[in-house]
Amino acid sequence: MDMTESGETGPEGAGRAATRTRVREAERTGAALSEVSDSRRDELGQAISQAISWLVSAQHENGYWVAPLEADATIPSEYLFLHEFIGRPMEPDRRRKIVEAIQSLQGKSGGWPLFKDGDPDISATVKAYLALKLSGLSPDDPVLVRAREWILSQGGAGRVNVFTRIALAMFGQYDWEKVPALPSEMILLPSWFPVSIYSVSYWSRAVIVPLLFIYHFRPLVALSPERGIRELFDPARPDGERFLPSKKFFSARNFFLRLDGLLRFWNRHPIPFLRKKALRAAMEWMMPRLAGEGGLGAIYPAMANSAVALHLSGYSLSHPLMKRVLSSIDDLVLSDGDKLLVQPCVSPIWDTALALGALVEAGLSPESPTVDRAMEWFRSREVHVAGDWTVRVPACEPGGWAFQFENEYYPDVDDTAMVLMGMAKIFPYRPDLASRMEGVFSRACRWVVAMQGTDGGWAAFDKDNDMLFLNNIPFADHGALLDPSTADLTGRVLELLGSLGYGPDFPPAARALRYLRREQEKDGSWFGRWGVNYIYGTWSVIAGLKSIGVGMDEPWVVRAMTYLLGRQNPDGGWGEDCLSYATAEFSGRGGSTPSQTAWALISLLHGGYCDHPSVEKGILYLLSRMGKDGTWEEELFTGTGFPRVFYLRYHMYRHYFPLWALSLYRNMKKNGKALGHERVASWKLSPYAPIRNSA
Repeated sequence: MDMTESGETGPEGAGRAATRTRVREAERTGAALSEVSDSRRDELGQAISQAISWLVSAQHENGYWVAPLEADATIPSEYLFLHEFIGRPMEPDRRRKIVEAIQSLQGKSGGWPLFKDGDPDISATVKAYLALKLSGLSPDDPVLVRAREWILSQGGAGRVNVFTRIALAMFGQYDWEKVPALPSEMILLPSWFPVSIYSVSYWSRAVIVPLLFIYHFRPLVALSPERGIRELFDPARPDGERFLPSKKFFSARNFFLRLDGLLRFWNRHPIPFLRKKALRAAMEWMMPRLAGEGGLGAIYPAMANSAVALHLSGYSLSHPLMKRVLSSIDDLVLSDGDKLLVQPCVSPIWDTALALGALVEAGLSPESPTVDRAMEWFRSREVHVAGDWTVRVPACEPGGWAFQFENEYYPDVDDTAMVLMGMAKIFPYRPDLASRMEGVFSRACRWVVAMQGTDGGWAAFDKDNDMLFLNNIPFADHGALLDPSTADLTGRVLELLGSLGYGPDFPPAARALRYLRREQEKDGSWFGRWGVNYIYGTWSVIAGLKSIGVGMDEPWVVRAMTYLLGRQNPDGGWGEDCLSYATAEFSGRGGSTPSQTAWALISLLHGGYCDHPSVEKGILYLLSRMGKDGTWEEELFTGTGFPRVFYLRYHMYRHYFPLWALSLYRNMKKNGKALGHERVASWKLSPYAPIRNSA
């Protein structure tokens, strides 16, 4: 929100308003931005102090930070589906609030988008439509009328993706025979087999295993005609066109379509003893992963599928295991005014690591109780389980952190690297903490290095999970079945290795640099797998290159700087629409946001552009849009779950990323280097000898 239009009052608000006025005059007249530098210097210090105060006050008493993680309408819709399917009662007021949340996300065209202000998506819209009908909305309700008209204009509900087809089949709205096959016996395949459950990503694995029960039982909740959605199907194209064969007779698509036909036949005529063995193995796989409070995989789709699998296997709603699973799902529901927000998961490790990183750059004392609380919480959250990652990395001791409060089987490289970077910047000044957490720290460092892929890059949860041909199977029409190495993850680990004192000649770093050179786009940017998008990827890589000691004047780095400079908006900020995953036209283009502006600024500051007019304008953008409470507003989605399929709005991004950028700017202006990098410059490498020896 632009505070100019909200009526700023008081000396601080007046100062910010005056700065904005001068910036606008400078833009109109071409005056040098340095003319406002003196007044901005004071404002910069005030802004950083305010942002620090807000962020410190937002820390939970247990030591972590966390804020809502928002997605599209599919998650609350599926929450309603789950209750309907397993027959779990829901309080009327709770249902009303979820229904209102779904309705509030409807776009102007009548469909539901995957991100704010995005184009409507057929699968999200059909799910929302069914959820609203199941909740009692009349088909004559204007909300459903508009949605139905849009769905039919797009060819009808037959065009939805596989996961939506499964949901429709469970409610008798789609023929199970037409859903791409998933035989239960795949759980019995050895881990080295190309299509075993370990050939796909952690999130796919956690979703697929409970789905094996759903595919086996082919459950049906009979809906009366008035509660069904037959009106959404085009009689001429009831199945859509998602699974039409390729024009090339010999193609991966056609091969897998034929294989899918064979597997459907197998599912209709399974060998009884083999099917029984497969279902028993699937349940044995699920049970240890359901032991904690976080739910299966700690992500909503897997958690909901596990509840359905237990239901189909005879577990009642009152069974302790079912109650724990449902409780973990309910924990994802947050109050959002008069609506309820159903989160896809929670992000405390990620939020805490980034909040602490911003505060370190802002100058928070290593002796601060804020630091102690965060470090003790990190120590309590260390992963101790030899999870699924051991299939590819069997010899490494468990370590690191997951994304959520609890997800022991699935630590991830991104979170672990970010946590370790914060520790590396604090421990030189806190030998007591370094000593107390030496084991935690060294285990996590060794785990991260061991997870490097053979291509030189790093993925999020697994090593070498990159059999890309599997994306051709009909079940994988979402294109997010795998977890290959990515530039943003690789940049993050390089940043970590640099903070530990290693240079570009360290063998893992050298392999990673070769990978990043191959992955750089022609325009100089890098793809962002876990954030939107090329601005995010470029920030991650540049921060890593700077940390590991790559010269910022090298041509390939300068190309990245040129890319960012060319993407700045007239208002001084940066932004990128989620559509950049679909078309290069939107690469680095979109409405300005505080978080994406911060990523671009951090990149340019590391690149040596501290005094560049574009950086000055970017800093003024952040200062001019800072609220009185010491933070920023950001409504657009800047996080990525699965490109082109699922996006996220991290409510904490607007709090810590702008603070990080402003603080880095101040430190670069004052000392010519990042405070975080300065703090680790003299730290000895001896604690990391195990990394060097194992690399």
